[in-house]
Amino acid sequence: MGAEVSHQKFSGADRVRFRAQVSRGTEAIARMLTDGLFTDHGRPPEPLLGMEVELNLIDENAEPAMANAEVLDAIADPDYQTELGQFNIEINVSPRPFVGADTVGLEQGLRASLNRAEARAASTGNHLLMVGMLPTLGREHFAHQWISTNPRYSLLNEQIFAARGEDLELDITGVPMVIGGPAERLATTSDSILPEAACTSLQLHLRVAPEDFATHWNAAQAIAGVQVAIAGNAPFLDGKALWHETRIPVFEQATDTRPLELRNQGVRPRVWFGERWINTIFDLFAENTRYFPALLPVSTDVDPLVELDAGRIPELEELRLHNGTVYRWNRPVYDVIDGRAHLRVENRVLPAGPTVVDVMANAAFYYGLVRGLVESELPVWSQMSFDAARENLAAGARWGFGAQLYWPNIGWVRPDELVLRRLLPIAERGLIAYGVSDRARRRYLGVIEGRAATRQSGSVWQRAAVRAREDAGESRSAALRGMVRDYATLMHEGEPVHNWPV
Repeated sequence: MGAEVSHQKFSGADRVRFRAQVSRGTEAIARMLTDGLFTDHGRPPEPLLGMEVELNLIDENAEPAMANAEVLDAIADPDYQTELGQFNIEINVSPRPFVGADTVGLEQGLRASLNRAEARAASTGNHLLMVGMLPTLGREHFAHQWISTNPRYSLLNEQIFAARGEDLELDITGVPMVIGGPAERLATTSDSILPEAACTSLQLHLRVAPEDFATHWNAAQAIAGVQVAIAGNAPFLDGKALWHETRIPVFEQATDTRPLELRNQGVRPRVWFGERWINTIFDLFAENTRYFPALLPVSTDVDPLVELDAGRIPELEELRLHNGTVYRWNRPVYDVIDGRAHLRVENRVLPAGPTVVDVMANAAFYYGLVRGLVESELPVWSQMSFDAARENLAAGARWGFGAQLYWPNIGWVRPDELVLRRLLPIAERGLIAYGVSDRARRRYLGVIEGRAATRQSGSVWQRAAVRAREDAGESRSAALRGMVRDYATLMHEGEPVHNWPV
C-alpha cells in the first residue's frame, strides 16, 4: 500500500486486466523460486531489522489532532510519512544489521529521531503519542473529512465501500474493568474506513531466503497470540473499555469488504489470519490471487514473464499492490532493490509503544523467538493445529495476561507463565544465533521478563490508571484525557511500561 496511485474510476476492463497481471505475477514468482532468482537463494541472508512505527497526534488537551500535514511539514524528515487518518503519521526505520552492538544503536537512533520529531511537532501545538489506539478517539473522529489528503486513501475508502455496499459495523464487547463487573460494548457504524486509522501498529520486517520463508511464516503465526497478550496497548475506543488489544477486532471489522450475506457464505475476509500452515511462500501469493478481488486495479504495460525471458527481474507492481490490500497478520512481501529480488515476512500483530525500549524489546523477542523455533528439532507448528494458533490470537488480544493459550506439551497456560517457563530461553537462543550482543539480549529480553513477571503491559497500565481516576471521582472522558497526559510524560521519560507507576 506504499505505492502512489492517483484518484480515478475503474472499469470492468481495468479489473480483468489487473487480474490477469496479478496472475502472471504469481506465475513469475513460481518461476523465480524454481530458477533461484532471489538474492538470498541458497544461503542464509544477513539478518536485517526493519520496522515501521505508526504514531498518533494529540493536542494540548490530549484530544486527537487533525494535523498530520502541518506536523509533517514541521518535522521535515523523509522518514516520516502520512497515514490514513489526519491524526496519524508513520516513521519508517531503514533496515539495519541485527547483530553486535547495532541493535542498541538502532534504539538510540529511533529515540533521537522521535525526540527531534516531537520537538518540531510541539512547535505547531501538537504532540506525538506512540500507542496502539489513541484512548481519546471517538466515533466523531471517523468522519470522511478526516481522511488524509493522499488520493490513495480516498480511493481505497471508495473501493471498500463499493465492495460492501453498506456502512461498516463495529461491534465489540470488552473485558470488564474489574473482576465480576459489567462488560462495556462498542456498537456503532461508520461510513468511512477511518476506524482502521485508529489501529496504530508496530510492523516488523525480516528478510528470509525463499526456501526458509515457510518455516519463518509458520513460526510467526504460531506466536501471534502470545505477542499480543504480553504487548497489548489498545484497551480504549470511543470512551469504552474493550479488549486489551482492541486493534485486532477493530482492524478486522473496519477493513471488511463483505456484507453479511457473504460472511454467512464463508467468503474470506481481507484481514486474515489464514487457514493453514504453508509449505512455500507461493502458497500465500496463490491464495491472494485465487480468493481476493482487486481493490485498486491499477495496471502497467509490463509483462513480468517477458521480463524474466529477457533476463530482467520483474517489479511485479500489480502483485505487490494487490498483496498490500490483503491484510494478513503476517504478510509476505516481495521487493526489488537495485534490480535484485528478495522476500520478507512482515509481522503486523503488535501495537505501537508504549516506549522505545518496549518497542525494541517486542522486536527482539519476536525475531529471537521465530529464529529459535525455526531451528528447533521438532517444529512447533507440527505439534499444534492452525486453528489453535488462530484462537490464541483472539484470546491474547481480548484477555491479555488473563488469556489461556494453547502450547504443545504444556496445554492451556497463561501468557506470562508460557513466556517465563518456555519462550524466553528459545528467544535467547535465536538472538545468539543471529549474533546479537550480550548487552542487547540482556536489555531487551529483560524487559520482556519484567513485563511477564509484573503482568503489566501498556493496556494493563492504561486500564488501571483510568480506573484509579474514576475511583477518585473523575468522569470517563476526564480520566481518559488525564491518563493520556500521564502516558505521554512516561513515554518520553522512557522507562519500560512494566515499571510505570499508577
